[in-house]
Amino acid sequence: MTATTARTVTVAERRARLARRHRLLAGERTDDVVQIADDLLALHSSDPATVFLSAWVRMATPSQEAVERALYQERSLVRHHAMRRTLWVASRPMIGLMNVAASRKVSANERRKAVAMLTHAGIPRPAQWLERAEQHVLDRLHEHGTLTTRELGLLVPELTTKIETSPGNPKTAVVAAHTRVLSLLGFDARIVRTRPTGDWPNSAYAWAALDTWLGEPLPALDERATAAGLATAWLHSFGPGTTADLTWWMGWTKTQTSRALADVGAVPVTLEDSPEPGWLAPDDVAVEGAPEPWVAVLPSLDATTMGWKQRTWYLPDEAGEAFDRNGNAGCTLWVDGRVVGAWTQGKDGGLRHLWFTDVPARRRRQVEQRLAEVGDMIAPAVVTERFPGLSRTRLLKE
Repeated sequence: MTATTARTVTVAERRARLARRHRLLAGERTDDVVQIADDLLALHSSDPATVFLSAWVRMATPSQEAVERALYQERSLVRHHAMRRTLWVASRPMIGLMNVAASRKVSANERRKAVAMLTHAGIPRPAQWLERAEQHVLDRLHEHGTLTTRELGLLVPELTTKIETSPGNPKTAVVAAHTRVLSLLGFDARIVRTRPTGDWPNSAYAWAALDTWLGEPLPALDERATAAGLATAWLHSFGPGTTADLTWWMGWTKTQTSRALADVGAVPVTLEDSPEPGWLAPDDVAVEGAPEPWVAVLPSLDATTMGWKQRTWYLPDEAGEAFDRNGNAGCTLWVDGRVVGAWTQGKDGGLRHLWFTDVPARRRRQVEQRLAEVGDMIAPAVVTERFPGLSRTRLLKE
């Protein structure tokens, strides 16, 4: 997809758009947890603590109860595996788009892998075996309501079948089949992760049939229309972004991305910091004014830090230590749209931080004040991020 660019978007404007759309300005904070999730398109949930922390740092009055109410009582937010096999928390309408435009492709790939593992384990007619096991899980969930993985294992013997994760690979591991069966049912939006058995940083979720948990199945939607809808939502949250950014974020092919951008009428712009054009939603092309100076303290895997493949406009070279070797973002400190430092929580509950670049003393004090506020949000829990940046080792030594 090529077109004449309409205007140039500077790095300063990209940072201004990020600050407002991601509710990182103090005046943009809200206690509407669903709105926060929609403004980021979705919240990363591979680390369960990220959901709460990403919401809290954008709330006027941070509240564990408010997040849990949306997740477990109102059920206006739902956990679902989608783009790049990542576990997300998003609103019901957004989950519907994600499931059709992203999850189905992931599910097909994961199903092929599962059948190969079962074949290697000597299971006769592995595809049919897998379908039976999935149906037995659904039957038990419809019969009993929510069940933990352990409870399901007692009721569905197939889940305890041993399989290898990577047959023929020296690093293969032998696991129970429940890791594949339950994940596939989740990808297909037939079951859903509900409340964990422990406190908010815990990921030992109970499971429920999705139609029971939500009161109805996800709507049947057109794949091309949902891709356009998801692309539009991403442009509103993260635009301007490049074709490479959107392709990476969605886990699509470049052809799928180009078609979705064309379908939504995305507007091309020149990016000050990139030879590639960026794209804006057609109803979101106005020039963004500069915000007041701002700081932010974000958790690991926060959608703001993870939102783009090409990150040089907010991630200075010296801040690369904020990520791990697989590209997962650790806990970050921000000043006016740049990652300037990292933080973590030690086993004693105290927060530690370091700086990647020079920051004026006054701005450091602002960051440290915000960090203290985040510490109050977390307390008395002690949270160890599951995908720490490379800087965490250095932080814990200092």
